[in-house]
Amino acid sequence: MRLVDFLGLLSYCLFIYGLSDQASLSAPMWFDHQDKIYHAGAYFVMALLAWRCLRHWLNVPIILALLSVTLCSLYGISDEWHQSFVDGRSADIADWMADTAGAGLAMFGLSRLGKRNRTA
Repeated sequence: MRLVDFLGLLSYCLFIYGLSDQASLSAPMWFDHQDKIYHAGAYFVMALLAWRCLRHWLNVPIILALLSVTLCSLYGISDEWHQSFVDGRSADIADWMADTAGAGLAMFGLSRLGKRNRTA
């Protein structure tokens, strides 16, 4: 199961890298800054995959959550840096903040589910 979880996270990171390597993405834009929701959603999923991967080595919930968010945030900043070299793309600190917020939201949600399950 460790290998499956690791390969899932790695595949997802490569998927995001592939999207970031394109000059433009054709997604409908209905309102300003809608791309921040896309970023938050993508890194929400990445944080869940990171959590699944890391839980094989860590069992302290707060450390697991913080490490998952940190890894996603670092990947997000590296992804923004990568985009600064792609024609038609640019790095945006607000995108990185949305990435980190999405990862944090995922970990917050998991912690709430864990607390609910322990009290039930």
